[in-house]
Amino acid sequence: MGLFDKNNRFNMANLISFGNIASGLMAIYFIVEGNFFVAIILAWIAGGLDIADGKVARKYNLSTEFGVQLDSFADFLSFVIMPSFLLFYALRGSGLETAGEIILGLIFIVYVISGLRRLIEFNLKVDAGEVAKYFEGVPTPLGAILLWILYLLFSYSIIANPYVIGFLVLIISWSLNSKLRIPHP
Repeated sequence: MGLFDKNNRFNMANLISFGNIASGLMAIYFIVEGNFFVAIILAWIAGGLDIADGKVARKYNLSTEFGVQLDSFADFLSFVIMPSFLLFYALRGSGLETAGEIILGLIFIVYVISGLRRLIEFNLKVDAGEVAKYFEGVPTPLGAILLWILYLLFSYSIIANPYVIGFLVLIISWSLNSKLRIPHP
């Protein structure tokens, strides 16, 4: 059982997915510690690993149902949970009252549930190794990028109102499970 054995749960493609998960977990740690800079670097590393795992799986015929599920779990952690933490913690540090934190917390719960639903729906529609021409709805990595953009807009006071950011998060939440057609790279 080697790194390029399809039946090995720790083949090269899956190890890259595990690296994605590790990057996402470490990013969450740094967010909670208030070190957003390191968290964002780890988030971009997770994004690079997400691209790499699929390319390696296809190139070396390592695509399996286990790998598809593992990739979705990695996406959930690194592109749904982690960017939600990042943006929520940034908004939380803006002096919100308790009621405001609760409202924004509920908005991020909607985002997390929407992201999870999107990943489950995607897995139900795709077979291992197949790549569709279009995504239906915004893919979770793109949703994460949109949340990171909101983080930057808030951090640089371009959009200073946390409730406006919350409203935009709801729109992104909707887009994850929408009928929008996004070309597959």
